[in-house]
Amino acid sequence: MDKGFFANKKALVTGGTGLIGKPLVELLLEAGAQVRVVSLDDPSRADPRAEFLRADLTNFEACLNACRGMDIVFNLVGIKGSPKMTVERPASFMVPTLRFNTNMLEAGRVARVGWFLYTSTIGVYAPAEIFRENDVWRSFPSEHDKFGGWAKRMGELQAEAYAIEYGLRNISIVRPANVYGPYDNFDPENAMVIPALIARAMSGENPFSVWGDGSPIRDFIFARDVAAGMMKVVEQKETRPVNLGSGEERTIRNVVDIIVSNMDKTPNVLWDTSKPTGDRKRLMDVSRAREIGVVPSVSLEEGIKYTMEWYKNNGGGLEERYSVFVR
Repeated sequence: MDKGFFANKKALVTGGTGLIGKPLVELLLEAGAQVRVVSLDDPSRADPRAEFLRADLTNFEACLNACRGMDIVFNLVGIKGSPKMTVERPASFMVPTLRFNTNMLEAGRVARVGWFLYTSTIGVYAPAEIFRENDVWRSFPSEHDKFGGWAKRMGELQAEAYAIEYGLRNISIVRPANVYGPYDNFDPENAMVIPALIARAMSGENPFSVWGDGSPIRDFIFARDVAAGMMKVVEQKETRPVNLGSGEERTIRNVVDIIVSNMDKTPNVLWDTSKPTGDRKRLMDVSRAREIGVVPSVSLEEGIKYTMEWYKNNGGGLEERYSVFVR
């Protein structure tokens, strides 16, 4: 990556206190950028070297205020939660996401930011073994992802509408795979698979019960690698949607084995085959990402070990993390 590209650039990172936002802010600062972070999390989660604004980005004026004077906007703000939460609280996913999309993209247009990166999701894809960027509009999102998936598709469609009506060709779209790492949501009640398993295992759960038989194949990528990929996409001024994944087949059993291997006391793993296992395979085609020079550097083994060490020392930081699911 050409660090000189970001030197002295004014960069806004919405959601800059979260899973991907934290390492993105660190990488931008290392590259010489002047960074502004917007989040509803406690300010203690923000990098002290960055400007911090605590604001609700479902409000347009807050978005416009955040975007003013920015050369680059990395729009990471979103709602993150488990598949259970998408079933039980779909409005809490869909409605704020639609507002984030509309407000931030419009604010970026009005404020005339130089470049805008929109963070979409793997949830925009229909069920398939391999997810290819050009296939999205040929089908519908999975029933499991339909509320968040459709909301993110609307953001992508808004970007296309701006290109047609306003001639704006300064918007990148990235679709991250299953992202994990420090600063994730580790609340077992609404976390994704890796942080939920880490939190439960490190709490001493024994037997360690895991849904299904461990055979489903997924694409996992470390958060810092996603952040670096986002910067590369912007640097290359890529306007085609880009999958940000590892492209590597790893099973849920692989994940559990890695977690257990890093435990001081090995729990007895109980595979609960009475519970659903999910789709057999969900893997990203990352050929477009590789074409522009995006290559992840952290293996699943390294990433999970690092994340577990961070969790051991920080406890997940749930008390400083804003959650739409806690009322």
